[in-house]
Amino acid sequence: MDHITFMVTIFCYIDDWLKTQPRVRQRGPQPILADSEVLTMEIVGEYLSIDTDHAIYQHFCRHYSEWFPKLRQVDRVTFVRQAANLWRVKERLWQHLLTQVAFDPALSVVDSFPLPVCRFGRAYRCRRLREWSAWGYDDVAKQRFFGMRVHVRICWPGVIVGLAVFPADVHDRWAAEDLLANAHGWVLGDTNYWSPMLRDDLVRQGACLLAPRKTSVKRDHRPWPRWLTQTRRRVETVIGQLVERFQGKRVWARDPWHLCSRWLRKLLSHTFAVFLAQQAGLASPLQFAALLSD
Repeated sequence: MDHITFMVTIFCYIDDWLKTQPRVRQRGPQPILADSEVLTMEIVGEYLSIDTDHAIYQHFCRHYSEWFPKLRQVDRVTFVRQAANLWRVKERLWQHLLTQVAFDPALSVVDSFPLPVCRFGRAYRCRRLREWSAWGYDDVAKQRFFGMRVHVRICWPGVIVGLAVFPADVHDRWAAEDLLANAHGWVLGDTNYWSPMLRDDLVRQGACLLAPRKTSVKRDHRPWPRWLTQTRRRVETVIGQLVERFQGKRVWARDPWHLCSRWLRKLLSHTFAVFLAQQAGLASPLQFAALLSD
């Protein structure tokens, strides 16, 4: 599948879906660019690792202006504002798309990763999303950072069904309460999610938490079987996709409104990749990415 086919497929899907939804705007003039065009450019741009609004606008003006003939009639600020105002539409589209993707809702895996808002040395004078940020610790980099943590819940085989952003000093165990509010079946997590209180709460809603106790990991003579460990690590694969292809550790937003809109388009782009990969009979969106020609 080439880039043009990929883009046209997503545009047709979004345009057909929008025709079944209530009007986005109840009053005022209609925008020059159709909402389906803006959403398509955002989703395709994210999948091509173009994660800033300015870069997405410039890329499609330069390479695909014949496919979006009205794009040059709007400036960058208008494009960015329209994209951010569609965050509710993105959320509804993502929830609709999840109903079209095949996954097992009875097997969930949760994990988190750091989201710095600035460099370490600039933390004390940084004003970007300061009310949402706090000091935290990055277990992989073995150092402190200033920012937030992104908490992800996937269902097998790797579909993102929940995502939440909390300040970096909020423990994974507390963030899991919101992330697993409607979970059932089995829930796999690392040592940060071990909590008798959380386990009991999940049992009452029909879910069973499997998380090793941190103090007994090295002394455990009966560790998790290899297949169970590999199942839990699937969430690390998905997080790797968010961080590498979708630039999940870069924060360009300066307020919660734009941050929410940009994370929703990342979720949409990833879910669309999984959906099209399943339609093509592939096992993962990584295989689907190999089909896209440069």
